[in-house]
Amino acid sequence: MNGPRVMGIVNVTPDSFSDGGRLADVGAAVAHGLSLVGQGADILDIGGESTRPGAEPVAADEEIARTVPVIEGLRAAGWRGALSIDTMKPEVARAAVAAGATMWNDVSALRFSDHAPDVAAELGCDVVLMHMQGTPQRMQADPRYADVVVEVVDWLIGQATEAMAAGVARERIWLDPGIGFGKTADHNLALTAHLDRLAATGFPVLYGASRKRTILSVDPTATDPADRLGGSLALALEAARRGAAIIRVHDVRETVQALKVQAAVADASRP
Repeated sequence: MNGPRVMGIVNVTPDSFSDGGRLADVGAAVAHGLSLVGQGADILDIGGESTRPGAEPVAADEEIARTVPVIEGLRAAGWRGALSIDTMKPEVARAAVAAGATMWNDVSALRFSDHAPDVAAELGCDVVLMHMQGTPQRMQADPRYADVVVEVVDWLIGQATEAMAAGVARERIWLDPGIGFGKTADHNLALTAHLDRLAATGFPVLYGASRKRTILSVDPTATDPADRLGGSLALALEAARRGAAIIRVHDVRETVQALKVQAAVADASRP
Protein backbone atom coordinates (compact mmCIF):
# COMPACT_ATOMS: atom_id res chain seq x y z
CA MET A 1 0.00 0.00 0.00
CA ASN A 2 1.29 3.43 -0.93
CA GLY A 3 0.85 6.23 1.57
CA PRO A 4 1.67 6.48 5.27
CA ARG A 5 2.80 3.60 7.41
CA VAL A 6 0.59 2.63 10.35
CA MET A 7 2.07 2.55 13.86
CA GLY A 8 0.19 0.36 16.32
CA ILE A 9 0.09 1.41 19.97
CA VAL A 10 1.15 -1.07 22.68
CA ASN A 11 0.82 0.63 26.07
CA VAL A 12 2.20 -1.34 29.02
CA THR A 13 0.98 1.20 31.54
CA PRO A 14 -1.67 1.12 34.27
CA ASP A 15 -2.95 4.64 33.52
CA SER A 16 -2.96 5.47 29.80
CA PHE A 17 -6.09 7.43 28.86
CA SER A 18 -7.57 4.81 26.52
CA ASP A 19 -6.20 1.38 27.41
CA GLY A 20 -4.34 1.76 30.69
CA GLY A 21 -3.90 -1.51 32.58
CA ARG A 22 -5.15 -3.73 29.77
CA LEU A 23 -1.67 -4.93 28.79
CA ALA A 24 0.16 -4.90 32.12
CA ASP A 25 1.26 -8.52 31.59
CA VAL A 26 4.22 -9.01 29.22
CA GLY A 27 2.61 -11.96 27.50
CA ALA A 28 -0.58 -10.02 26.86
CA ALA A 29 1.40 -7.07 25.49
CA VAL A 30 3.40 -9.28 23.13
CA ALA A 31 0.25 -11.04 21.95
CA HIS A 32 -1.45 -7.69 21.36
CA GLY A 33 1.55 -6.41 19.40
CA LEU A 34 1.56 -9.49 17.19
CA SER A 35 -2.18 -9.11 16.68
CA LEU A 36 -1.64 -5.52 15.50
CA VAL A 37 1.00 -6.76 13.07
CA GLY A 38 -1.53 -9.27 11.76
CA GLN A 39 -3.98 -6.41 11.28
CA GLY A 40 -1.47 -4.54 9.13
CA ALA A 41 0.70 -2.48 11.48
CA ASP A 42 4.05 -1.54 9.97
CA ILE A 43 5.52 -0.32 13.26
CA LEU A 44 4.79 -1.07 16.91
CA ASP A 45 5.17 1.69 19.51
CA ILE A 46 5.89 0.37 23.02
CA GLY A 47 5.18 2.74 25.91
CA GLY A 48 5.78 2.26 29.62
CA GLU A 49 4.83 5.72 30.94
CA SER A 50 1.53 7.45 30.34
CA THR A 51 1.74 10.99 28.96
CA ARG A 52 -1.99 11.72 29.25
CA PRO A 53 -2.87 15.09 30.85
CA GLY A 54 -2.10 14.93 34.57
CA ALA A 55 -0.15 11.67 34.38
CA GLU A 56 2.37 11.00 37.13
CA PRO A 57 6.04 10.41 36.19
CA VAL A 58 7.51 6.89 36.23
CA ALA A 59 11.05 6.05 37.33
CA ALA A 60 13.40 4.95 34.54
CA ASP A 61 14.00 1.53 36.11
CA GLU A 62 10.25 0.86 36.24
CA GLU A 63 9.78 2.03 32.67
CA ILE A 64 12.59 -0.28 31.50
CA ALA A 65 11.08 -3.18 33.44
CA ARG A 66 7.74 -2.60 31.70
CA THR A 67 8.96 -2.14 28.13
CA VAL A 68 12.17 -4.08 27.51
CA PRO A 69 10.65 -7.53 28.12
CA VAL A 70 7.92 -6.69 25.61
CA ILE A 71 10.47 -5.66 22.98
CA GLU A 72 12.49 -8.79 23.65
CA GLY A 73 9.32 -10.89 23.50
CA LEU A 74 8.28 -9.46 20.14
CA ARG A 75 11.72 -10.11 18.69
CA ALA A 76 11.76 -13.63 20.13
CA ALA A 77 8.33 -14.24 18.57
CA GLY A 78 9.77 -13.44 15.15
CA TRP A 79 8.77 -9.81 14.54
CA ARG A 80 11.54 -8.31 12.43
CA GLY A 81 9.82 -5.04 11.55
CA ALA A 82 10.19 -1.62 13.10
CA LEU A 83 9.82 -1.23 16.86
CA SER A 84 9.53 2.13 18.57
CA ILE A 85 10.12 2.98 22.22
CA ASP A 86 7.82 5.75 23.47
CA THR A 87 9.87 7.44 26.18
CA MET A 88 11.39 10.75 27.25
CA LYS A 89 14.27 9.16 29.13
CA PRO A 90 17.62 8.51 27.41
CA GLU A 91 18.41 5.54 29.65
CA VAL A 92 15.12 3.89 28.69
CA ALA A 93 15.80 4.54 25.01
CA ARG A 94 19.28 3.04 25.31
CA ALA A 95 17.94 -0.12 27.00
CA ALA A 96 15.14 -0.43 24.45
CA VAL A 97 17.45 -0.09 21.45
CA ALA A 98 19.79 -2.69 22.97
CA ALA A 99 16.76 -5.00 23.21
CA GLY A 100 15.77 -4.45 19.57
CA ALA A 101 13.95 -1.11 19.22
CA THR A 102 14.70 0.83 16.04
CA MET A 103 13.01 4.18 16.79
CA TRP A 104 12.95 6.55 19.76
CA ASN A 105 9.56 8.31 19.97
CA ASP A 106 10.17 11.22 22.35
CA VAL A 107 7.28 13.49 23.39
CA SER A 108 9.82 15.87 24.95
CA ALA A 109 11.79 16.25 21.69
CA LEU A 110 15.10 15.35 23.44
CA ARG A 111 14.58 17.99 26.15
CA PHE A 112 14.07 15.68 29.14
CA SER A 113 17.78 15.69 29.99
CA ASP A 114 20.82 17.60 28.79
CA HIS A 115 22.45 14.50 27.37
CA ALA A 116 19.41 13.25 25.44
CA PRO A 117 20.59 14.63 22.06
CA ASP A 118 24.00 13.00 22.52
CA VAL A 119 22.37 9.67 23.36
CA ALA A 120 20.16 9.93 20.28
CA ALA A 121 23.24 10.52 18.13
CA GLU A 122 25.05 7.62 19.78
CA LEU A 123 22.15 5.19 19.27
CA GLY A 124 21.81 6.03 15.58
CA CYS A 125 18.13 5.05 15.50
CA ASP A 126 15.25 7.05 14.07
CA VAL A 127 14.11 9.79 16.47
CA VAL A 128 10.65 11.37 16.65
CA LEU A 129 10.68 14.94 17.97
CA MET A 130 7.24 15.91 19.25
CA HIS A 131 5.95 19.36 20.19
CA MET A 132 4.53 19.73 23.68
CA GLN A 133 3.77 22.98 25.48
CA GLY A 134 4.52 22.42 29.16
CA THR A 135 4.66 19.00 30.80
CA PRO A 136 2.12 16.15 30.93
CA GLN A 137 1.22 17.26 34.45
CA ARG A 138 0.37 20.85 33.43
CA MET A 139 0.15 20.97 29.63
CA GLN A 140 -3.63 21.34 29.41
CA ALA A 141 -3.97 24.00 32.12
CA ASP A 142 -4.27 26.96 29.72
CA PRO A 143 -2.43 26.43 26.41
CA ARG A 144 -2.09 29.59 24.32
CA TYR A 145 -0.50 30.50 20.98
CA ALA A 146 -0.51 33.57 18.78
CA ASP A 147 -0.40 31.30 15.70
CA VAL A 148 -0.28 27.63 16.65
CA VAL A 149 0.77 26.37 13.21
CA VAL A 150 3.65 28.80 12.76
CA GLU A 151 4.85 28.38 16.34
CA VAL A 152 4.77 24.58 16.31
CA VAL A 153 6.48 24.29 12.91
CA ASP A 154 9.20 26.80 13.84
CA TRP A 155 9.79 25.16 17.22
CA LEU A 156 10.13 21.70 15.71
CA ILE A 157 12.58 22.95 13.09
CA GLY A 158 14.60 24.45 15.94
CA GLN A 159 14.63 21.15 17.84
CA ALA A 160 15.65 19.27 14.70
CA THR A 161 18.50 21.73 14.17
CA GLU A 162 19.69 21.18 17.74
CA ALA A 163 19.52 17.43 17.31
CA MET A 164 21.58 17.58 14.13
CA ALA A 165 24.13 19.81 15.87
CA ALA A 166 24.50 17.03 18.46
CA GLY A 167 25.20 14.51 15.70
CA VAL A 168 21.76 13.05 14.91
CA ALA A 169 21.60 12.36 11.16
CA ARG A 170 19.01 14.46 9.35
CA GLU A 171 17.51 11.40 7.68
CA ARG A 172 16.85 9.89 11.13
CA ILE A 173 14.66 12.78 12.35
CA TRP A 174 10.85 12.73 12.35
CA LEU A 175 8.56 15.57 13.44
CA ASP A 176 5.26 15.24 15.33
CA PRO A 177 2.96 18.24 15.95
CA GLY A 178 1.86 16.77 19.27
CA ILE A 179 -1.90 16.63 18.92
CA GLY A 180 -3.39 16.99 22.41
CA PHE A 181 -0.13 17.95 24.10
CA GLY A 182 -0.56 21.48 25.44
CA LYS A 183 -3.23 22.41 22.90
CA THR A 184 -6.93 23.11 22.78
CA ALA A 185 -9.25 21.31 20.37
CA ASP A 186 -9.10 24.32 18.03
CA HIS A 187 -5.30 24.18 18.08
CA ASN A 188 -5.38 20.48 17.25
CA LEU A 189 -7.79 20.96 14.36
CA ALA A 190 -5.71 23.83 12.97
CA LEU A 191 -2.53 21.74 13.12
CA THR A 192 -4.30 18.91 11.31
CA ALA A 193 -5.73 21.23 8.66
CA HIS A 194 -2.28 22.67 8.00
CA LEU A 195 -0.18 19.53 8.46
CA ASP A 196 1.14 20.01 4.93
CA ARG A 197 3.11 22.99 6.23
CA LEU A 198 4.98 20.70 8.61
CA ALA A 199 5.51 18.13 5.86
CA ALA A 200 6.89 20.90 3.63
CA THR A 201 9.91 21.20 5.97
CA GLY A 202 11.30 18.07 4.33
CA PHE A 203 11.29 16.07 7.55
CA PRO A 204 8.90 13.09 7.60
CA VAL A 205 5.87 13.63 9.83
CA LEU A 206 4.35 11.33 12.45
CA TYR A 207 0.73 12.12 13.35
CA GLY A 208 -1.17 10.73 16.32
CA ALA A 209 -4.73 11.71 17.21
CA SER A 210 -6.22 8.28 17.85
CA ARG A 211 -9.14 8.42 20.32
CA LYS A 212 -8.09 11.85 21.63
CA ARG A 213 -10.35 14.44 23.24
CA THR A 214 -10.40 16.63 20.14
CA ILE A 215 -12.95 14.15 18.80
CA LEU A 216 -15.08 14.69 21.92
CA SER A 217 -15.05 18.44 21.25
CA VAL A 218 -16.67 17.78 17.87
CA ASP A 219 -18.97 14.97 19.05
CA PRO A 220 -19.92 15.44 22.73
CA THR A 221 -21.49 11.96 22.81
CA ALA A 222 -18.05 10.32 22.43
CA THR A 223 -17.25 10.40 26.14
CA ASP A 224 -15.64 6.94 26.10
CA PRO A 225 -12.33 6.93 24.15
CA ALA A 226 -13.32 3.56 22.69
CA ASP A 227 -16.29 5.29 20.99
CA ARG A 228 -14.06 7.63 18.95
CA LEU A 229 -13.22 5.32 16.06
CA GLY A 230 -15.04 7.38 13.45
CA GLY A 231 -13.31 10.57 14.50
CA SER A 232 -9.95 8.81 14.69
CA LEU A 233 -10.34 7.56 11.12
CA ALA A 234 -11.40 10.99 9.86
CA LEU A 235 -8.32 12.60 11.40
CA ALA A 236 -6.04 9.81 10.13
CA LEU A 237 -7.31 10.19 6.57
CA GLU A 238 -6.92 13.97 6.66
CA ALA A 239 -3.39 13.63 8.04
CA ALA A 240 -2.54 11.17 5.28
CA ARG A 241 -3.95 13.51 2.67
CA ARG A 242 -1.81 16.33 4.03
CA GLY A 243 1.48 14.44 4.03
CA ALA A 244 1.84 12.39 7.22
CA ALA A 245 4.30 9.53 6.74
CA ILE A 246 3.31 7.59 9.87
CA ILE A 247 -0.14 7.48 11.50
CA ARG A 248 -0.06 6.32 15.15
CA VAL A 249 -3.28 4.50 16.12
CA HIS A 250 -5.03 2.12 18.49
CA ASP A 251 -7.37 0.71 15.82
CA VAL A 252 -4.97 -0.72 13.26
CA ARG A 253 -7.25 -2.89 11.12
CA GLU A 254 -9.79 -0.13 10.56
CA THR A 255 -7.12 2.48 9.84
CA VAL A 256 -5.32 0.26 7.34
CA GLN A 257 -8.60 -0.41 5.56
CA ALA A 258 -9.53 3.29 5.46
CA LEU A 259 -6.13 4.22 4.04
CA LYS A 260 -6.39 1.50 1.39
CA VAL A 261 -9.78 2.79 0.27
CA GLN A 262 -8.51 6.37 0.26
CA ALA A 263 -5.56 5.33 -1.92
CA ALA A 264 -7.85 3.39 -4.28
CA VAL A 265 -10.10 6.42 -4.74
CA ALA A 266 -7.06 8.60 -5.42
CA ASP A 267 -5.83 6.11 -8.03
CA ALA A 268 -9.26 6.05 -9.67
CA SER A 269 -9.29 9.83 -9.95
CA ARG A 270 -6.16 9.89 -12.11
CA PRO A 271 -6.60 10.02 -15.91
